[in-house]
Amino acid sequence: VPLCVLVATVLGVVPLPEAVQPLRPFWLALIVAWMVIELPERFGIGRAFLLGLLADMVYGSLLGEHALRLVLLTFVLQHFRARMRFFPLLQQAMVIGVLLFADRGLTALLHLVLGQAAQPWLWWGAPLVGMLLWPPLFVLLDRLGHGRRGR
Repeated sequence: VPLCVLVATVLGVVPLPEAVQPLRPFWLALIVAWMVIELPERFGIGRAFLLGLLADMVYGSLLGEHALRLVLLTFVLQHFRARMRFFPLLQQAMVIGVLLFADRGLTALLHLVLGQAAQPWLWWGAPLVGMLLWPPLFVLLDRLGHGRRGR
């Protein structure tokens, strides 16, 4: 788990070409989603908050922004976890996509309230990239975790 968090954090700061920078998925959210679904006894709202604060410091964002985003994601996923575990991966990916779009909306609203510049339209494509990455990422993490679900 710590290695996954470290890799997701690094993927969030690795320089990308300017043209594809807005399409960078919210890697930490994807890792948190997997942990909430697969490791609920080890990952909850408190850890999401601490991980979000760490992300705020690493990414240089407003203190509490990532913490709020990850706590909300964790709360929603904890509520629907029992159902999500039995969804096929493609259906899970759609749910994750909706949550990532909601996260983008929250971020856009927060930046609007703070008077920051609007993001480019391509920025709204990042949740779609995250949704497309969910099935292979889930399978990879599941295999690294020794197939907890027996898929």
